[in-house]
Amino acid sequence: MRLALYEPDLPQNAGSLMRLGACLGVGIDIIEPCGFLLSDRNFRRAGMDYLQSADIRRHESWSRFHQSLQDRLVLLTTRGDMAYTNFAFAPGDTLLVGRESAGVPQPVHDAADAKLVIPLRPGLRSLNVAQAAAMVLGEALRQTSLFPKGGPPSEVAGCDSVLTSAVRPNKE
Repeated sequence: MRLALYEPDLPQNAGSLMRLGACLGVGIDIIEPCGFLLSDRNFRRAGMDYLQSADIRRHESWSRFHQSLQDRLVLLTTRGDMAYTNFAFAPGDTLLVGRESAGVPQPVHDAADAKLVIPLRPGLRSLNVAQAAAMVLGEALRQTSLFPKGGPPSEVAGCDSVLTSAVRPNKE
């Protein structure tokens, strides 16, 4: 399973998605050009030190990326024809998210093997691209049993004190 970012505009979202990929063991494809430099301070801040652990592949164009695909391309789009919760994901799928400002152009939309939508309340347009990708990727990993093997955060060394100090009772 991989997550592809089509010409991302915002370094914070790209960095967050790369961090997500690193933590979940999902490769990230960056389809250039980007709306920022990969050395951008906001990009590095969002990805923190997780970027070293991420499997990142850069593609100089849509056509180069498309030529490299080996399995299904699954587009997350507000113009999708199926809710992501009704789709049967496969381990080799590549989930594609569009630009924050414009989505993907029609030829990219047409090239997708599946076009999925996140059902929203009427009158609301869309979620943040990083939030949408995290939701759908979580479902895809659940369906394919590809979540990393490991325990809850409290079983990870050093996390226990962070969790307990971050949760404070409501005194109202």
